[in-house]
Amino acid sequence: MSKSPLWQPSADRIANTRLTQFGTRLRQQYPDIPPGYEGLHAWSVEYADRFWENLVDEFGILADWEGPVSDDGFPVVGRRFFPQSRINFAENLLARGNPDAAAIIEHREDGRRRVVTFNELRHKSQSLAGTLQSLGVTGGDRVAGFVPNGIEAVVGMLAASQLGAVWSSCSPDFGLNGVIDRFGQIEPKVLIAINGYRYNGKVIDTRDRVRDIVDSLPSLARLIRIDNCDDCPWPDDIVGMTWDEALRADRECHYTRLPFNAPLYILYSSGTTGVPKCIVHGIGGTLLQHVKEHALHTDVHAGDRVFYYTTCGWMMWNWLVSSLSLGATLVLFDGSPFSPAPEVLWNIAEKEQIRVFGASAKYYAACEKAGLKPRESHNLEALDALLSTGSPLSHESFDYLYRDVKPDVCVSSISGGTDIVACFALGNPNLPVYRGELQCISLGMDVAFVDDDGNPLAEGKGELICRNAFPSMPVGFWNDPENARFEDAYFSRFPGVWAHGDYGELSVHPATATTPAQTGVLIHGRSDATLNPGGVRIGTAEIYRQVEKVDAVLEALAIGQQWDDDIRVVLFVRLRDGVTLDDDLAQTIRQTIRANTTPRHVPARIVQVADIPRTISGKIVELAVRNVVHGEPVKNKDALANPEALRYFENLPELKQ
Repeated sequence: MSKSPLWQPSADRIANTRLTQFGTRLRQQYPDIPPGYEGLHAWSVEYADRFWENLVDEFGILADWEGPVSDDGFPVVGRRFFPQSRINFAENLLARGNPDAAAIIEHREDGRRRVVTFNELRHKSQSLAGTLQSLGVTGGDRVAGFVPNGIEAVVGMLAASQLGAVWSSCSPDFGLNGVIDRFGQIEPKVLIAINGYRYNGKVIDTRDRVRDIVDSLPSLARLIRIDNCDDCPWPDDIVGMTWDEALRADRECHYTRLPFNAPLYILYSSGTTGVPKCIVHGIGGTLLQHVKEHALHTDVHAGDRVFYYTTCGWMMWNWLVSSLSLGATLVLFDGSPFSPAPEVLWNIAEKEQIRVFGASAKYYAACEKAGLKPRESHNLEALDALLSTGSPLSHESFDYLYRDVKPDVCVSSISGGTDIVACFALGNPNLPVYRGELQCISLGMDVAFVDDDGNPLAEGKGELICRNAFPSMPVGFWNDPENARFEDAYFSRFPGVWAHGDYGELSVHPATATTPAQTGVLIHGRSDATLNPGGVRIGTAEIYRQVEKVDAVLEALAIGQQWDDDIRVVLFVRLRDGVTLDDDLAQTIRQTIRANTTPRHVPARIVQVADIPRTISGKIVELAVRNVVHGEPVKNKDALANPEALRYFENLPELKQ
């Protein structure tokens, strides 16, 4: 790994970050805080209650604050923060924006651009809250959205949370069973749904799915219909209130403050191994984590324009909208990130002067493969931070972003997930960026990597754990009254500590004359997808990084196949149009992997496939492919964006020899 940073912030830049300002005020109050980010992080873990209490004060989070910061009766499992306080999520998201400033700027693939100010957003969400209230929605009821990433989704979430209701959304690219598997478990009282949308130049009609979803949800009191697509008029037999009608209610501004740990969101596990788990996240914990991550780790200020390419079916949407709480402007996009042209998102970044731009690691790799060089074609002067998540950002993508997008920018690979609706490791505006690394462990999070016996590793690869409680730990799973499934999911592997299911390692950089001490993080993939040939654990990301250097390869997927009482590595590749896998290309792939890793990483078989299956949020699904290869069922294909791709992995002759 490189010991020289790709980028480091200037002294002036560091002096003006919110992280520096917060750290300075903390050290005035607590002079014993050790120097640097490493010292601040250690203090935030050792004195976690002080840290979270000061975060509340620093950013003026609105609530009825009462009692202790956390419940000392529980070390990790069951510990709750601010158990006697009451809070409202929408109140905090709408409190700080300049009334006349843009709160949301929405772009669509078809070229539509809409803007709502903070004042308009408050009015719309209050009106919809009044309608929901008239339909009987109250604290704890569920409001579900089958919606794209647009203004209506944000208004729906804010209206529900004003009343203390629980918001849950699926993007319209989910299949019918995928939606029913999710919403059917939580029994929403109101469904907000669209009639269709555009993706990659095509109109996708969703009316039949909406009809079937409504028929499958006996709990519904009302459907609210959004006319999102002119080509798909609502038929008479899908009865519901129009969106315009739902915004006509006249309601005074009122925010229902609920217990700090009352439910805010229900998010869902990918569901590729069974019915999705319904993960319940609390109001206050979600807000505190997101304020910390946006303000301190991403340096978001009021008026900044923040963008993340996401859908409403991915937790990054929930993460993105929380930047409203700092008075920032959301920039939203609905459609294919390469339509109507490959550079569409960079066009938006230039037009809207986006300061924080986020997308998946897969998107950046695709930009490089497509030959995009935004540095040469676009004015990205406003851009200060590039964020990446969804899978580990490869070393080569770090190089690409600094070479071809912008040399003076903080590239922050971030990692956490739906389970915590937040990050364990992420960016830092005050620290250097090292190739292939996440810059730091998140403040207040006692993260470590451990061996199979739970022993912390100073170096080497292991399982990611968190040894302390943190505010955005889920409240629990829906319909899991004894928390048995919840505790089994996260606390059974290493009793008493959170086991996240990621496989990675720490990267320690001692202080030098020009760089501070820094503990970075490398993520090598999901631990349940880790390969184990000959008993040696290999993270799939280690292989993908090398394979994607080969120009002919667009993307790859690796699994471990049971063979001769051992495991052999099998690599599937999707190649550029017109390219066929032959012996020469296979040899190039193997040589590239061997030269940069170990002989254990070299696949025993390389197979060309027409497509690679992935979840709705774009993550490739090694476990589903592994099941198909071994003749085992894939329990929930509706969790996949392209389930038809699984057929390419069935009964392959190359894997029978």
